[in-house]
Amino acid sequence: MPLIEKGRITEDRFHRVSDDDALPEGAPVLVGVDRFLKEAEALKSRQAPVGVIWPNDRPIAEIEPYLGQLSLIALVFPSFRDGRAYSQARLLRERLGWSGPLRAVGNVLRDQFLLMQRSGFDQIEAIKEDDAKAFDEAVHRYSTFYQPATDERPSLLRQRLGRTARPE
Repeated sequence: MPLIEKGRITEDRFHRVSDDDALPEGAPVLVGVDRFLKEAEALKSRQAPVGVIWPNDRPIAEIEPYLGQLSLIALVFPSFRDGRAYSQARLLRERLGWSGPLRAVGNVLRDQFLLMQRSGFDQIEAIKEDDAKAFDEAVHRYSTFYQPATDERPSLLRQRLGRTARPE
C-alpha cells in the first residue's frame, strides 16, 4: 500500500513484522501491540527505530509509559465507520504530547483524509497510488473551520476573536 506523508507518496522505511518473525537487524520495524508490550524492555535497547500498531479498541493511555522509546505510532481504522482512532490521535497529540509520526492504517478512505490530518495524523497508508493527489485536494479544499483541531489552523471563532481583540 502506498504511504502518504505530507501530501506525497513516500517510501515506507518501517518494516511491518508479525509477532512470530525475527526482527531485521538495523532496520526500522513496525510491530503489533501484543509483541511490543511483551518485548518492550528488549526493544528499548534496539539500535533501530521501533513503531507500534495500536488497535482502536485499546485505551490510548496504556501507551504513555512507552512514548519515549517509540519512533512511530500507527492507529488502526478497522472500518470506515469506526472513528475511535480519530479520538486516539487527538488524545495522543493534545493530552499525551506525542509529537512524533502518527500513521493511519486499515480501512482508510479518501473522504476521511482532511479529518485525519486535522486530528493529528501526518502519515496515511492509502489504498491507491492516486490517493496522494486526492489527499492534496482534500486538505486544501476548505480554508475555514468551525471546530478547533490539532492541525493548528485557527477555528472561525479564534479568527474572529483575533481580529476583534484590542491591543493592550
